[in-house]
Amino acid sequence: MTTPLAEKIKAIIRINGPISVTDYFALCLADPEYGYYRTREPFGRSGDFITAPEISQLFGEMIGIFVVHAWQRHGSPSLVRLVEIGPGRGTMAADMLRVIARLAPELYTNVTVHLVETSERLRNVQRQTLSAHGERVNWHEGFDDVPEGFALIVANELFDAIPIRQFVRTSMGFRERMVGLGVDDELTFTVGPAGLDPALLPPGNTPPEGTVFEVAPARTAVMQALCERLRASGGTALAIDYGHTVSGYGDTLQAVLKHEYDPPLAHPGEADLTSHVDFESLALTAEALGLHVNGMLPQGDFLLGLGLAERAGTLGRGKDEITQRSISQAVTRLAGSGEGRMGELFKVLAVSSPTVELAPFRRTEPASQE
Repeated sequence: MTTPLAEKIKAIIRINGPISVTDYFALCLADPEYGYYRTREPFGRSGDFITAPEISQLFGEMIGIFVVHAWQRHGSPSLVRLVEIGPGRGTMAADMLRVIARLAPELYTNVTVHLVETSERLRNVQRQTLSAHGERVNWHEGFDDVPEGFALIVANELFDAIPIRQFVRTSMGFRERMVGLGVDDELTFTVGPAGLDPALLPPGNTPPEGTVFEVAPARTAVMQALCERLRASGGTALAIDYGHTVSGYGDTLQAVLKHEYDPPLAHPGEADLTSHVDFESLALTAEALGLHVNGMLPQGDFLLGLGLAERAGTLGRGKDEITQRSISQAVTRLAGSGEGRMGELFKVLAVSSPTVELAPFRRTEPASQE
């Protein structure tokens, strides 16, 4: 079965030849006619995946606690921009703001909220979700449009949706992986002429032929923009995504359709396309720009270190057994390890300017270690 976007991509390939994985990735998510984020409601049980804020209010509440903590460690400035990039339905922002209002009324009074969102459809959903917070919520097409000033930035599942480039080890060295047409006119992976600077490869022996290595210049550019903003105005950025803390080889391009994994070339425009985030690369980008890397932690360690278990106990106290079981299951899914759980697969990176020590990150933790 084909899709309208698949036919459009095939037409492009027939005219211009194979396209890069980067271009395929971008078309799948953002094509103005058939792109996944332009045409579908991806979030929630009726969509293709459920993000952590949709699993339980506990997730956004823990992020709210971290935001208050970071604000205090930065000296409790009076002007604060709370920025969320890719805010989904606005669920996490609502949960954060509820906690901020309770724990730090002064911060809540002074904060302005800035949501970076390109989808008008999602903006309308966010307006409903955040209607209680009135004029303090603002929307922007791009991060560069956020007003100057001290910023606390949150990006949950942002970087995984930014396109990557892939290179395949061949007998002639690494060559760029492309998307072309097979003998039956189906989309298939092929190899193009572009090579790769060997300096970008992980140290060690040359891997066998067929090995894939991923680079993400677009992710690096986004990280650079966040860091330059913090370096100019001060603040902390928190990135949460699934990925690895040490750069390495491997094909992590994946598609998800109706909560199930799908071959990446099977249903362009109808499946969500992502890849794992190289957190070591993001941390090195921040360090190169002079920012303090607070550390990287698995999501489970991060949430439990902020008091997830204690908050879950409070939330369930006096509730019926079904509610308590639901809360317990949410904690397991957010912080546990193993299939279907986010605690180990997802990582959390925090960077700051100027240098501040932030819990629950360990002070002596090197940037490339968990």
